[in-house]
Amino acid sequence: MAGTDRPGPGRAIAQESDGADGLARLEAGLDALDTRPRTVRTPLRTVLLRKVLPPLLSVTLVLLLWQLAVALHLKETYQLPPPLDVWEALAKEWRRGTVLDVVWQSVTRGGVGFAISLAIGTPLGLLVAQTPWLRAAIGPILSGLQSLPSVAWVPAAIIWFGLSNTTIYAVVLLGAVPSIANGLIAGIDRTPPLYLRAGQVIGAHGLSRIRHVLLPAALPGYVAGLKQGWAFSWRSLMAAELIASSPDLGVGLGQLLETGRAYQDMPLVLGVIVLILGVGIGVELLVFSPVERHVLRSRGLLARSG
Repeated sequence: MAGTDRPGPGRAIAQESDGADGLARLEAGLDALDTRPRTVRTPLRTVLLRKVLPPLLSVTLVLLLWQLAVALHLKETYQLPPPLDVWEALAKEWRRGTVLDVVWQSVTRGGVGFAISLAIGTPLGLLVAQTPWLRAAIGPILSGLQSLPSVAWVPAAIIWFGLSNTTIYAVVLLGAVPSIANGLIAGIDRTPPLYLRAGQVIGAHGLSRIRHVLLPAALPGYVAGLKQGWAFSWRSLMAAELIASSPDLGVGLGQLLETGRAYQDMPLVLGVIVLILGVGIGVELLVFSPVERHVLRSRGLLARSG
C-alpha cells in the first residue's frame, strides 16, 4: 500500500508544470502592475512630421500673410516693409559683424542675471514654503511682484544705480526671482504628505530633508517656475536694454532695437524683433523643454519616446 502512495514520474512532472504555470502567471501579474512607460524609438519620419513640419508651416503662413499685407498696402512700406527687406537688414548687420556681438551681449547678460535669480529665488522659495509666518508676510508680495511689468522698474533702477550694468541686472532680478520662488513654493505645496512622513521615518531632517525629499518631490513645479523665470528675465532684460541705453553699456539686442527706432529704420526694428524672438524660442527648445521632459518622464508623467 505504501508503494501506491508514492508519486510517479508523471505526477511529479505535472506538479512541476503547475508550479511553472503559477510562477508565469505571477510574473505576468507583476508585469501588469508595472506602470513604468516603455521606451519606444520614434521613427525619424514621425519626428519630422510631428515636430519639424508644424513649425515650418506656421512660419511659412506668417510670411505669406505678411507679404499679403504688404501687397494690399495696409501700411506704407516704410511702416511695414516686406520680409525680404527685413532679411536684407539682418544680412547687412551680419556683414558688419554686429549680429553675433549683440546677441552674445544680451544672452550673456540674460544668463548671468538668470543664474543670480536662481541663487536668490531658490532659497527664498524654500524659506517661504516652510515658514508659515514668512509666507503670510512675503507670499502676497512675491505674487504682486510677479504680476508687475518689469519695465516699471527701469526708471527706478536708473535713478538708483545710474546707466550701468547694475541697473540692467537689478531689473532682471526683480522680474525673475518672484517667478522662480513661486514655482518652487507651488511644487512644495503639491508634495504628497506621505513623502514627508517617509522622510521623517528615514531620518531626513534639515538640509537632508530639503535635498532628498522636498526638492525631488517639488521638481516638476520648480522646473515650471524656472521656465517662467527665464521668460521674465529675458523680457526684463530687453526692457532694461531698450531704456537704459548708453555707450558705456555696450550694444545688446535692446540697444540695437532702440537704434533702429531712432533712425526710423523699420526693417532693422523688425529684424531685431525676430532675433529676440528667435533667442527666446531657442533657449526654450534647447534648454528648458528637454529638462522638463526628462523630469516628467522620470516620474511616469510623460510617455517615453525616441
